[in-house]
Amino acid sequence: MLTEVKVPAFPESVTDGVVAVWHKKPGDQVRRDETLVDIETDKVLFEVPAPADGVLVEVVQAEGATVTAGETLARVDEQREFAATVETPAAKPSSEEQTATVSAGAGAQRAGNGGTLAGPAARRLMVEHGLNAEDVAGSGQGGRILKEDVLRSVDEGVALRARNGSGEHAGSAQPEAWRLPSATDRPAVVTEERAQRRVPMTRLRARIAERLVEAQHTAAILTTFNEVNMQPVIDLRRRYRERFEAVHGVKLGFMSFFVRAAVEALRRYPMINASIEGEEIVYHGFYDIGIAVASPRGLVVPVLRDADRATMAEIERRIADYADRATAGTLTLEEIAGGTFTITNGGVFGSMLSTPIINPPQSAILGMHRIQERAMVENGTVLARPMMYLALSYDHRLIDGREAVLFLVAIKELLEDPARLLLEV
Repeated sequence: MLTEVKVPAFPESVTDGVVAVWHKKPGDQVRRDETLVDIETDKVLFEVPAPADGVLVEVVQAEGATVTAGETLARVDEQREFAATVETPAAKPSSEEQTATVSAGAGAQRAGNGGTLAGPAARRLMVEHGLNAEDVAGSGQGGRILKEDVLRSVDEGVALRARNGSGEHAGSAQPEAWRLPSATDRPAVVTEERAQRRVPMTRLRARIAERLVEAQHTAAILTTFNEVNMQPVIDLRRRYRERFEAVHGVKLGFMSFFVRAAVEALRRYPMINASIEGEEIVYHGFYDIGIAVASPRGLVVPVLRDADRATMAEIERRIADYADRATAGTLTLEEIAGGTFTITNGGVFGSMLSTPIINPPQSAILGMHRIQERAMVENGTVLARPMMYLALSYDHRLIDGREAVLFLVAIKELLEDPARLLLEV
């Protein structure tokens, strides 16, 4: 009996997707709920599982095809025998044979597209960088390939190209244009090679580009700056960090302080939490705070719903969960849709100052930066203080400079006296 594998239903805001990677090919045996194919939309990556045990007999939509909800992707024959190896005592192999069999099986899985030894983020990175599974040494449980393993292999690309030139990894998928010439094949007259590589833009990257250009074209973006002395937050965090982790099971970071400070400041200046729809201003009576997260596929902004009702521990727990699932590519559309205000932290990458771009239809975004010790004058005395620059980009069509500056000053004051976050004063 043939069972069709169909494109799952897309949420309202998504109309189509692109077949990104097939992890099985016609003739391969599949198990129910095993991932067959990844579908990339402009927001998230869907994993489409096998509907039943059987054999994949036909792939209808090739990689790169644009598909819509309900379209047939492939067909699985459930009546074909699903082979399973059963070890019997009479045929039990020796320990050496078992080791060889396991190694061969793992190599076959790594060489193919089954993906049982690599997560979706790792598989996607391997495709983008032209790597085969055998080129990447997995450090996860059971030899599973992690995203970090792929990134490490990419960083070691020069060494890989050198080995390709000397005959190693002869079957590698690295393009010939990237092979590092050896001393024996250099021409008599050395010419500088200017290699190029073209790869299709992912749907997420294309959508990011579209939205950034849209923001620049439709909003009157202005940025105001301030600086905050992080010493009070650092002292409070140092004092209670171990106790906090022991009680709540999650680390106490800086982001929860900024989320709480942003919510309190938004309460005082509701225009910052508003948005423009046509010729109307929409004031939001809730606080859904987007947290910008870098992922292998690009920037995503999962949303902390009702952040005003969340405790510090809940905020930290949800942010950690979002970061992990952004890396794995398993965030849902509901988790990255909406939001009334966004916080982005370029400081984790070393940024000292930036002008973040607002995330339409939101009207403002707060940029955090690197904490740097600087000489500050306090009561006539020069002291070293851990300072952070803050940047607030806002839509000047809706928000006047006065509100923007006072909003940022409120965040500064709340962070420099964290007790005010608890007292809401």
